[in-house]
Amino acid sequence: MDGLPLLRLTRPTLSGISRLLKGLVDRTGAAVLLLLLAPLLLGLALALRSGGDPTLVRQTHVGHGGTPFTLPRFCSAVTVPDQHATAMDAWIHRNGLDRLPQLFNVLGGSMSLVGPRPARPDEVAAYPSGILAANVVHPGLTGLWQNNGSTNLSPEESLRLNMRYVQHWSLA
Repeated sequence: MDGLPLLRLTRPTLSGISRLLKGLVDRTGAAVLLLLLAPLLLGLALALRSGGDPTLVRQTHVGHGGTPFTLPRFCSAVTVPDQHATAMDAWIHRNGLDRLPQLFNVLGGSMSLVGPRPARPDEVAAYPSGILAANVVHPGLTGLWQNNGSTNLSPEESLRLNMRYVQHWSLA
């Protein structure tokens, strides 16, 4: 209006049967994926461990309701900058396999299979006042942010995609 962008934020209706069903689908899906991917998870852990480095890196992120949670990733040189990256590290990261341990977060209920990108505490602190996109729903293992550039996004673009997901959330 008058050359100024307007943004209407409404709190999504994420309650009742929809929230219950989403949680059930997320946890059931994570359990099935963990069972199916167990050999791959074990193989990746052993391959990374054979290099003598830790298998997992744990980072603090902000989840539903502003609650901090620990987000595990396979510890490849791509996720830990001090290490020398190998071709396997790059392959694991490029294919998103370093995120597979986050299925345990989905199983435990601190994440969803699909949702906004998990935000770090410093990112949430930099959000404009009143914007709580990362806190309204559980962050996701995948979502709009991953399909639109993942780590190459500016903080503003990442927040915009998170808000878009929250505003248009549906069980479908």
